[in-house]
Amino acid sequence: MFIRPKSLSSESKRELFSQGATRSMLKNKMRNFHSLSQLVLSAGPLKSTPAVKNAKSSHFEIEILDAQTRKQICIVDKVMQTSTIHDVKQKFHKEYPKWYPSRVGLQLECGGPFLKDYITIQSVAASSIVTLYFTDLGQQVFLAEYTGPLLIYLLFYLRIPYIYDMKESSRRIRHSVVHLACFCHCIHYIRYLLETLFVHRVSAGHTPLKNLIKGCAFYWGFTSWIAYYINHPRYTPPSFGNRQVTVSAINFLICEAGNHFINVVLAHPNHTGTNACFPSPNYNPFTWMFFLVSCPNYTYEIGSWISFTVMTQTLPVGIFTLLMSIQMSLWAQKKHKIYLKKFNSYMHRKSAMIPFIL
Repeated sequence: MFIRPKSLSSESKRELFSQGATRSMLKNKMRNFHSLSQLVLSAGPLKSTPAVKNAKSSHFEIEILDAQTRKQICIVDKVMQTSTIHDVKQKFHKEYPKWYPSRVGLQLECGGPFLKDYITIQSVAASSIVTLYFTDLGQQVFLAEYTGPLLIYLLFYLRIPYIYDMKESSRRIRHSVVHLACFCHCIHYIRYLLETLFVHRVSAGHTPLKNLIKGCAFYWGFTSWIAYYINHPRYTPPSFGNRQVTVSAINFLICEAGNHFINVVLAHPNHTGTNACFPSPNYNPFTWMFFLVSCPNYTYEIGSWISFTVMTQTLPVGIFTLLMSIQMSLWAQKKHKIYLKKFNSYMHRKSAMIPFIL
């Protein structure tokens, strides 16, 4: 018997059937994917689940950075929600007594507007840690206060018209103390200007007009009064002559040098973490005054003006020296109390401004 072979037509039909089934499955998958994509598109963009806001902290931590260098100055912790920018400035002043609240400018970002004193910390805080940028607003006040006396005194020294009688000025020869007084006065205020620009840590900013007017009125007014008397054609030299003038001038220059070196030390204090250390004397003999008083810069400042008073022997200089002594003694006592709280072990034998007295 002959076995009938399978026909080629049946095998080809099976192959065609399998290929058709595969194609139909692919079409079904494409349809399902297309319908899924249409569903996703019709649903719109995916919305992220809103983050649950954490409850606001009862206290904030304020990090204060220098606006120019971006370096950290200090951290003010345990600041209440209801605290204002003025409260932060007060705490900052306790850490750094030389920066009074009126001189402190705080910004949320460099170059931004200064925050008003009445603004609460809660209104500007995005988290429990708030970063503020510090700018010293005192430079304009100091430059105006110190530039004015320098120029005003020179105008009287040159004896410009309409101030003194020109005939009397030409007849009388000025005593050498008049020239020396002008030199010492210029040295004093030039030192102030240079320290304001290069020693003290101040930067550009805006200051209240009230403070500017008060400072300029005090310094400019007294300088006009002092310069008028010393440079007057009828001015008489000191009672004890050149010896009084020479000794006073030497003491004046010593106090000016000491004041400068003390300000340099205060402008570059030692730090341990975020806590400032009390300034300590170094190899410079002018800084040894720190062994006796907590504010030697005021000691040297008063010493300069007492020397200038003795050298010129004029009433206006004496009154100015008295007022400056009263004001600086108040500043020194206030700083001394702050130092006592922070550095009690260093301060127990020190005076505020005058050794063993005040």
